[in-house]
Amino acid sequence: MLRFVLVSLLVTWKIGVVFAADSDEFFERKIRPVLVEHCYSCHSQEAQKSEGGLRVDSREALNRGGESGSAISPGAPEKSLLLAALKYESLEMPPKNRLPDDIVLDFEKWISEGAHDPREESIANAEPVESKIDFEKGRTFWSFQTPCRHELPGSSSLVDDCNPIDAWVRAELGKNSLDPAPRANQLVLLRRVTYDITGLPPTVEQIAGLGSLDSSLEYAKLVDELLAAPRFGEHWARMWLDIMRYGEDQAHIVGSDTSLCFPNSYLYRDWVIQAFNSNMPYDEFVRLQLAADIVTPDNPDDDVALGFIGLGPKYYRRNAPEVMADEWEDRIDVLSRGLLGLTVACARCHDHKYDPVGTEDYYALAGVFASTEMYNRPLKADAELKDNGQTKNEKDALHIVRDIESQNLAIMIRGDVNRRGPTVPRGFLTVLDQSPLSTEPHSLHRAEFQQGSGRMELANQIVSPNNPLTARVFVNRVWARLIGRPLVSTPSNFGSLGDLPSHPELLDDLAVRFVQNGWSLKWLCREIVTSATYQQSSINLQAAELDPENRWLARMNRKRLQVEQWRDGVLVAIGKLDSQIGGPSIDPSDPEVRRRTIYSEASRLKLNSMLALFDYPDPNTHAERRAQTITATQKLFAMNSPFMVQSSRNLASTLSAKKLTIRQTIDQLFLRLFARYPSPDEDKVALEFLDFGGENLEQLAHALMMSNEMMFLD
Repeated sequence: MLRFVLVSLLVTWKIGVVFAADSDEFFERKIRPVLVEHCYSCHSQEAQKSEGGLRVDSREALNRGGESGSAISPGAPEKSLLLAALKYESLEMPPKNRLPDDIVLDFEKWISEGAHDPREESIANAEPVESKIDFEKGRTFWSFQTPCRHELPGSSSLVDDCNPIDAWVRAELGKNSLDPAPRANQLVLLRRVTYDITGLPPTVEQIAGLGSLDSSLEYAKLVDELLAAPRFGEHWARMWLDIMRYGEDQAHIVGSDTSLCFPNSYLYRDWVIQAFNSNMPYDEFVRLQLAADIVTPDNPDDDVALGFIGLGPKYYRRNAPEVMADEWEDRIDVLSRGLLGLTVACARCHDHKYDPVGTEDYYALAGVFASTEMYNRPLKADAELKDNGQTKNEKDALHIVRDIESQNLAIMIRGDVNRRGPTVPRGFLTVLDQSPLSTEPHSLHRAEFQQGSGRMELANQIVSPNNPLTARVFVNRVWARLIGRPLVSTPSNFGSLGDLPSHPELLDDLAVRFVQNGWSLKWLCREIVTSATYQQSSINLQAAELDPENRWLARMNRKRLQVEQWRDGVLVAIGKLDSQIGGPSIDPSDPEVRRRTIYSEASRLKLNSMLALFDYPDPNTHAERRAQTITATQKLFAMNSPFMVQSSRNLASTLSAKKLTIRQTIDQLFLRLFARYPSPDEDKVALEFLDFGGENLEQLAHALMMSNEMMFLD
């Protein structure tokens, strides 16, 4: 009982800390900059007079309110005078122009969730002070230590005979008095590994031609065939597109003005697919996305990789200082969380509250992006151009970035573009710089960039083998996708508020060997899926009781299919999957469209309802992982959508045309949908149902397609 109470308290504390960190980030990114830009001129200590007695430049003053009473009522937006003023329901603030709806909604969300305000500084201390971050101490944190290989645990025979992954996992199982689950049966393992590597289920023909997966050689042969299939790149590209917030338009479009949209963004998606299929080394993959025009200047075809930056959100009122500052923040956030597992954007207004990242670090990176511009490069020689060499029509453009005149940025005090501090040279993060630190306490030293915008130098810093984060972060993402649980359960936060790794030596070992094996994604996938840990059954009653979260990996995690895998699995089952690779986007909910779901249009303005229903991420922001919701509307879609109705009809028609016996038809249904034969009970029920009439085959197919088993991997 005491243990339960202590664990509960620890979990509660951890959740509270993480929630506070998320709330800090929301306030610093969405609330404070608006207050500074639109309210401080009339409602702050700096203003000669605080209008209405209201000041908003401190937590205490904002809560106290002014002559009309308290400005905010945490948890009760309907009672908050500040929100009413922003909505122009009573007072009208700001008085000249109403703020955009999305900003007002941010304030409503902030107040609804308790109006968390981390500001603790006194008003008299509003100017920036010298950073107090101890970077030398910061480098002692686990994630800032360069990963290295450790001596494998266990007996020499264990080390010699098994995948190093299993040595580390079994060592932790032993410490926690757990035994591993037995190996999964052949059909379960076939379905699992085929979905995990290609995103598709095995076909009936693959099942029929299946050799004995009990042989490690036969299993390894199957794995190599799957890794070589062109379907590999289509599946793994989706992981990357989530990370880089792939989108084809903008969250805000004024009237019919689509000039800021990306009609040819699919070319970047195709490039990512091809890069993974060709097993492009991950370090080269990153370099090209940040600086292809510099890395391979004689190969303009590589420039499409620059969509990593060039397809980011673009805001109206181009070149307005506050607009560009928001865009630079987006680039820094995607780059730092996606590649480094750090929340660097939290340092835009002040030194990071939890990690050794200073405000100067933020503006050193922002200077890189301030020295670039989004560029619609002509796709055709005869394209009509604007004055600056860009295409006049975005439909004729490749959406990338290019360097402009290099500039170093001045710190924007408290994020206010109108209040400037010292200028910071373009450069990398101090805590990740490999140069010796000065002997002076709290000294600042960071790699400074001299070549153009600094994009190439930035890329080299990120993929340096000495960078302690890049390989770890990527390995952790791939592990999570294959095993169903990351080693670090906060994939985009390896900082102090992130979780510690469950198997730190295993993470280090994989990260080091990943780099040693040429930064190869295919090598990494093969290493993981050929481990005994991956091949375990998902059933282990002892482990389910002693380790319900499966932290120590005594069984395989049951995984829910992503919407792409689920829809594609339906198309494979009915024999209608279009094998075309690449090309313009599709509507996945159209029953006549048969291409893979990776090719779905990703709209920031209005996401496809089918994708949104099944937890596809918001293309406006970096997504470290997919949410997993269970809603009634998901089942209603499966029951009534034209896509599912037509699919079940097609499957029934296909099977009917084969002139099979009823029992053979039932076997085919289960093999196509679940990659297994029906149990005796399932066979009996299906036989009884089909005896009522031939039209029931379509209903049976539909019912099986709707089942949970269709959406999960054992």
